[in-house]
Amino acid sequence: MHVRFKVIFIIFILLTISVISRLFYWQVLEGGRIAALARAQQTGGQRLEAHRGNILDKSGSWLAASGDSWLLYASIPDLENGAGMIAKLLAPLFIDLESETAKEDLLKETLRLENNINQPKVVWVPLKKRIDDEKRREIEALGIKGLGFETEEARVYPEGSSSAHLLGFVGKDEDGNDKGYFGLEGFYDLTLKARTGYQSTTANALGSPLVFGKKKRIDAVGGVDLITHIDKAIQLTVEEKLEEALVRYGAKSGTVIIMNPHTGGVLAMASSPNYDQKTYYDFGDDLFRNPSISDSFEPGSVFKPIVMAAAFDAGVVKPDTVCDICDRFFKIDKYTIGTWDGKYYPNSTMIDVIKHSDNVGMVFAGQKLGIEKFRKYISDFGFGQITGIDLEGESSPKLRGNGEWSMVDLATSTFGQGIAVTPIQLIKAISIIGNGGVSVTPQVVDKVKLGSWEEDVAPELGDRVISEKAAREITEIMVLAVKEGEAKWAVPKGFKIAGKTGTAQIPVLGHYDEEKTIASFVGYAPADNPKFTMLVTLREPESSTWASETAAPLWFDIALDIFPYLGVEPEK
Repeated sequence: MHVRFKVIFIIFILLTISVISRLFYWQVLEGGRIAALARAQQTGGQRLEAHRGNILDKSGSWLAASGDSWLLYASIPDLENGAGMIAKLLAPLFIDLESETAKEDLLKETLRLENNINQPKVVWVPLKKRIDDEKRREIEALGIKGLGFETEEARVYPEGSSSAHLLGFVGKDEDGNDKGYFGLEGFYDLTLKARTGYQSTTANALGSPLVFGKKKRIDAVGGVDLITHIDKAIQLTVEEKLEEALVRYGAKSGTVIIMNPHTGGVLAMASSPNYDQKTYYDFGDDLFRNPSISDSFEPGSVFKPIVMAAAFDAGVVKPDTVCDICDRFFKIDKYTIGTWDGKYYPNSTMIDVIKHSDNVGMVFAGQKLGIEKFRKYISDFGFGQITGIDLEGESSPKLRGNGEWSMVDLATSTFGQGIAVTPIQLIKAISIIGNGGVSVTPQVVDKVKLGSWEEDVAPELGDRVISEKAAREITEIMVLAVKEGEAKWAVPKGFKIAGKTGTAQIPVLGHYDEEKTIASFVGYAPADNPKFTMLVTLREPESSTWASETAAPLWFDIALDIFPYLGVEPEK
């Protein structure tokens, strides 16, 4: 009897310990999870979505907008057909059947879909993102049981691939969330991004909301709209003219930028080759980089007005200063510097030097300026540093540091060789001359807007770089260079344009390729009070290596179209 009592007592103690252990496990160790499950059962809720901000041109026309698209998914238990059959039916809808690689693409897409559906231990699997309404109707017409659609936000570009480098695109981050990359989409990603909201209500055991239950709501907030300086009419004109020029001149690539020299507002920016933002994943990464702000090149003679303006401002030469070394080629160290056409003009003034695009005359002006002043001026003009334009991806080639300049470096840099710039740096520098001597930051976005709230993005004006007198003097010489230069045959009659051509040989493996050039023309109009500055660059044109026969005609062709649009009238 005594032994039986002990056994019962021990069993009772063990049961007590077991119960206490389980209570400790459920109430302490698993308490948080159980409470969360209870709350989930007692509350119902839903995410509240809002759209990403729009990107608009100056008149309010859409450059990029948000819309709805569809995510195609498969509910595995509901599928009545095999994965292979479903993949064969769907794959042709997701590739370009007319492309040269159609057979290869079709095989890859079929295998991708089949592998997705055949994943083990999965009951729901996404098959294709961002399907438009037309594609959804085609899929529904196939009558495949077990396929369904969920709404998801899509980025819409009404003009297709227009302004791709300028706008960038929306992709996914590492967590699968929408994120802007490159251009405006990347630079203003946090501004454009919408904030997701949430709404919750107390529910019964069946999940139905209780009439008098607690309710909580955090409203979704849409992204901020960007109103840009971009003029869609000018942008489309520039893109059309650039594409035509690439074919006409056989150039590998090209870039055009048009900017207001007084505010820095970018009216148009285009580069080709281009890509389609909607299907960015079909293009190589190299195409995403915006050549206008990321690619560097040796500018050649379009750099000469900047150097001469600095020399005028420093007072080391005047427009009528006579060059005493311009009657022959110039030797410095072991190098010989000559003119581009082998012609020499004794007793040339600085006016003649720019008009004839005389390399020897530029060396003369550069020597008068000296290394220290030369380096300070080109730094003040903005070279060697990013401009600060509101686009993601800007880069800048470095300038030689103090003590790293030789007299040979100074000499070659005066006519735009041995120094690298980006297109946006160059147009900023020329705009400083055009606006009378003041630095201004290039700017794409003019205003930000959310609902009824709107705020201007003020222009960023910097310090004075050169005097108004120096700017006026070099402007008059640039006007003469346009009227009497090598491209005078293409100049629109009656308009006062200040500009300069540039033909720069491309450095290859330590030397300059005589056959490959970058042809440029930069200028502003009307010269006395410009409405715009424009830079045109063409890489490796085949029809002619000279800018006067390629880049300059393209500049004037675009200008003729936008003159009446911007209210630029010919002189009486």
